[in-house]
Amino acid sequence: MKNLFMLFILILPITLYPQSSGISVSNNNRYLVDKDGNPFFWLGDTAWELFHRLNRQESRLYLRNRADKGFNVIQAVVLAELDGLNEGNAYGDRPLIDNNPEKPNEAYFQHVDYIVNTAADMGLVIGMLPTWGDKYNKQWGVGPEIFTPENAEIFCAYLSQRYFDKPVIWILGGDRWPDDEEDIQIIHAMAKGIRRFDNKNLITYHPTGGNRATTYFQNAEWLDFDFYQSGHHKRLEPDYLISYNKESLVLTPMRPVINGEPNYEDHPVNWLRENERGWFDDFDCRYAAYISLLTGACGHTYGNHNIWQMWEPEQNPISFARTKWQRALDYPGAYQMGYMRRFMESLAWEKITTGHYSILNQEPAAFQIIAVSEDKQFLLAYTADGSDLKIDLSQLLPDFVTAVWFNPRDGEKIIIGKFETNGEQTFKPHSFGRGSDWLLLLN
Repeated sequence: MKNLFMLFILILPITLYPQSSGISVSNNNRYLVDKDGNPFFWLGDTAWELFHRLNRQESRLYLRNRADKGFNVIQAVVLAELDGLNEGNAYGDRPLIDNNPEKPNEAYFQHVDYIVNTAADMGLVIGMLPTWGDKYNKQWGVGPEIFTPENAEIFCAYLSQRYFDKPVIWILGGDRWPDDEEDIQIIHAMAKGIRRFDNKNLITYHPTGGNRATTYFQNAEWLDFDFYQSGHHKRLEPDYLISYNKESLVLTPMRPVINGEPNYEDHPVNWLRENERGWFDDFDCRYAAYISLLTGACGHTYGNHNIWQMWEPEQNPISFARTKWQRALDYPGAYQMGYMRRFMESLAWEKITTGHYSILNQEPAAFQIIAVSEDKQFLLAYTADGSDLKIDLSQLLPDFVTAVWFNPRDGEKIIIGKFETNGEQTFKPHSFGRGSDWLLLLN
């Protein structure tokens, strides 16, 4: 079967000019650009079980909701985590015949086709994970382990041939670190399979919490941008969040960097249902996002604990999911990510992706950070709890700047006034306390 399938994928006529996602890496390797060469601000959502659990009507509902809120990348898994091999999709179709990566089930992939095409019609890119990590390195989860380097390449070549001309970005790994040399070779084989037919769409790697793609694959030619998972066990830990960009942006070669799985809204902190730390909320999501962006990330991924697993009350909740995914679609954090993207795109945000930043206050609850654009034309300052910001305006080149408060909760701007850039100035938000974070713009 393997030889016949390899012959099939090698001789089937294909176009050499795919539409693809049109997204590539900028010339300075610091951010992503669209097909017209404009900076592409990645705003992702984790919908890991999208292909597996939602029917066509539900998938349209989900995708429409995300597009309307301003998301542009949807991260979803072909061979899903939650018994994705043995439990059929919404129509009862399993992805593989006999759980054999060399025998894809056409009915299952027609459903994947529908979702990919529907997303494209709405202007969304699918961040496509060929498989969750338990299919090659169980560690935890359901499994079973079905991949070898040989069949991993065949399976990803199949996906590549099917979606090379679609707006996808390939994300390998699936929440795993490689335990041994075979795991490493499986990942390399997947990348090789993708590149058999798709030399346009980008490839990255999704590691476990506390790790970066470059932790394992810094020297891999196929790794187009760094991707890290800050995870779900820390609340208000600025040093921890900053460390990812700080470490990634000094590597050679340099790559764009994105937090691909931060704390999820409505996820129990450190996975514990009953503890004093509670549940991550919209402020936790904003906190992680703005720290990532002001320290060099070229976008951000949001997640909602109920949505990644598309939870319904009749299903077994993973890590204490408690809200139907349809209701969770409109949690405040999702709206606020869209506000963030629109605000950043109103600026030359790519000019702050070099990691030129200063920390004014390192205390977690009152954390403050500033970032100045490379051309020194504007400055952004984030105050996590509404504490006063004391800023040296002489860092900026214009003689005068306009100061504006941006409210991360509702997306509104408040003009403060004009200031001469000849010394220090204190800016005082009108609210204070947990959840009263503010972003100051001087330009």
